[in-house]
Amino acid sequence: MFVVTRIYSDSNGDSHFEDIGIPLKDAGEIGFLSDKISAKEVIFRKVKPAYDYDFHHAPQRQYIILLDGEIEIETSLGEKRIFKGGDILLVEDTQGKGHKTRNLQNTERKSIFITL
Repeated sequence: MFVVTRIYSDSNGDSHFEDIGIPLKDAGEIGFLSDKISAKEVIFRKVKPAYDYDFHHAPQRQYIILLDGEIEIETSLGEKRIFKGGDILLVEDTQGKGHKTRNLQNTERKSIFITL
């Protein structure tokens, strides 16, 4: 099982976290693989050390793969979680009140977006 944190909006527009498991199948010598997931684009991103982005929506459904650094994400209900390099998010709050994101380390941070 591969665990991904989903950020989504409910019918009231509030954002939430949900940990979801992506099943993996034994593929022999090459390891364990998930089923294929269709994607549209891959976007490479860097942000400055002072990155602190107030409430915003995701521009589209997308996976975000954090390559390094450490961030704090806050939902519209005030729940906060910390994520670091190697963590994967499925961001689906394209409507509603959105979420906040800020760097926790004073370093440039890199990530990859995979749009769905």
